[in-house]
Amino acid sequence: MPRTISVAALQTAYGEDLQANIDKTIGLVREAAARGAQVILPSELFQGPYFCVSQEERWFGHAYEWREHPCVTQLAPVARELGVAIPVSIFEREGPQYYNSLVMLDADGEALGVYRKSHIPDGPGYQEKYYFRPGDTGFKVWKTRFGRVGVGICWDQWYPETARAMMLQGAEVLMYPTAIGTEPHDDTLDTAEPWRRAMQGHAVSNVVPVVGANRIGHEQVAEAGQTFYGHSFIADHRGDLVESLGKDEEGVLVHEFDLDFLDRHRAAWGFFRDRRTDLYGSLLGPR
Repeated sequence: MPRTISVAALQTAYGEDLQANIDKTIGLVREAAARGAQVILPSELFQGPYFCVSQEERWFGHAYEWREHPCVTQLAPVARELGVAIPVSIFEREGPQYYNSLVMLDADGEALGVYRKSHIPDGPGYQEKYYFRPGDTGFKVWKTRFGRVGVGICWDQWYPETARAMMLQGAEVLMYPTAIGTEPHDDTLDTAEPWRRAMQGHAVSNVVPVVGANRIGHEQVAEAGQTFYGHSFIADHRGDLVESLGKDEEGVLVHEFDLDFLDRHRAAWGFFRDRRTDLYGSLLGPR
């Protein structure tokens, strides 16, 4: 029997009510599991609105230690009940430090550990450096019941180094929870397609499925407001979109992949065989 993995992406809107957001996410997780999904990806920071659109100290009161975060403690028994793995994006506090983090729950409900977002943006509408320290965990690949899953968080997805680093750790699927939408400083700038294409490129150059989960809806956290453009997707090893949603659709995407085929096909392409690590020193330079 070939090894297969069924992955899912969730897309919906979120508000200020933490419990309502968790309940909505659990409902979508149940829907995905009922359709056969084994590893189910909610979007970034689904605990509430995307608060990084502005700098307000009140949001620091919404962070928790990762083992005690309500999103983790409430989704863990759901993962165990349904027998699914769930990468859970959270606002994490560790002592005086704050991180944009992810806890991987395996299919027995146990937490496999925490990943802290490595690349922290700082620009109009995405002022994350005010809230989060750069991650100190390094990139993570999780050996779940169903396969080895690498997860980056939002801005991480734009960097080919993130994808390649996770592949070199043995990732068989790449996942990126996201919160991205309009640019408050330029309402003519639409990054939805470049956002997808960046990750489709990772799929091609690493011969690996990629899952991107984004939120939808308008949020008025700051005066300018922000509208999140969805476009969640699942891409295959060719970068082709095998499942996708539009800019304002709520829903669940599910797709199954043959991991044994992907292992053979990746080897046949030779991307990892032909790497020239002796020439890549400039990648470690200060520029």
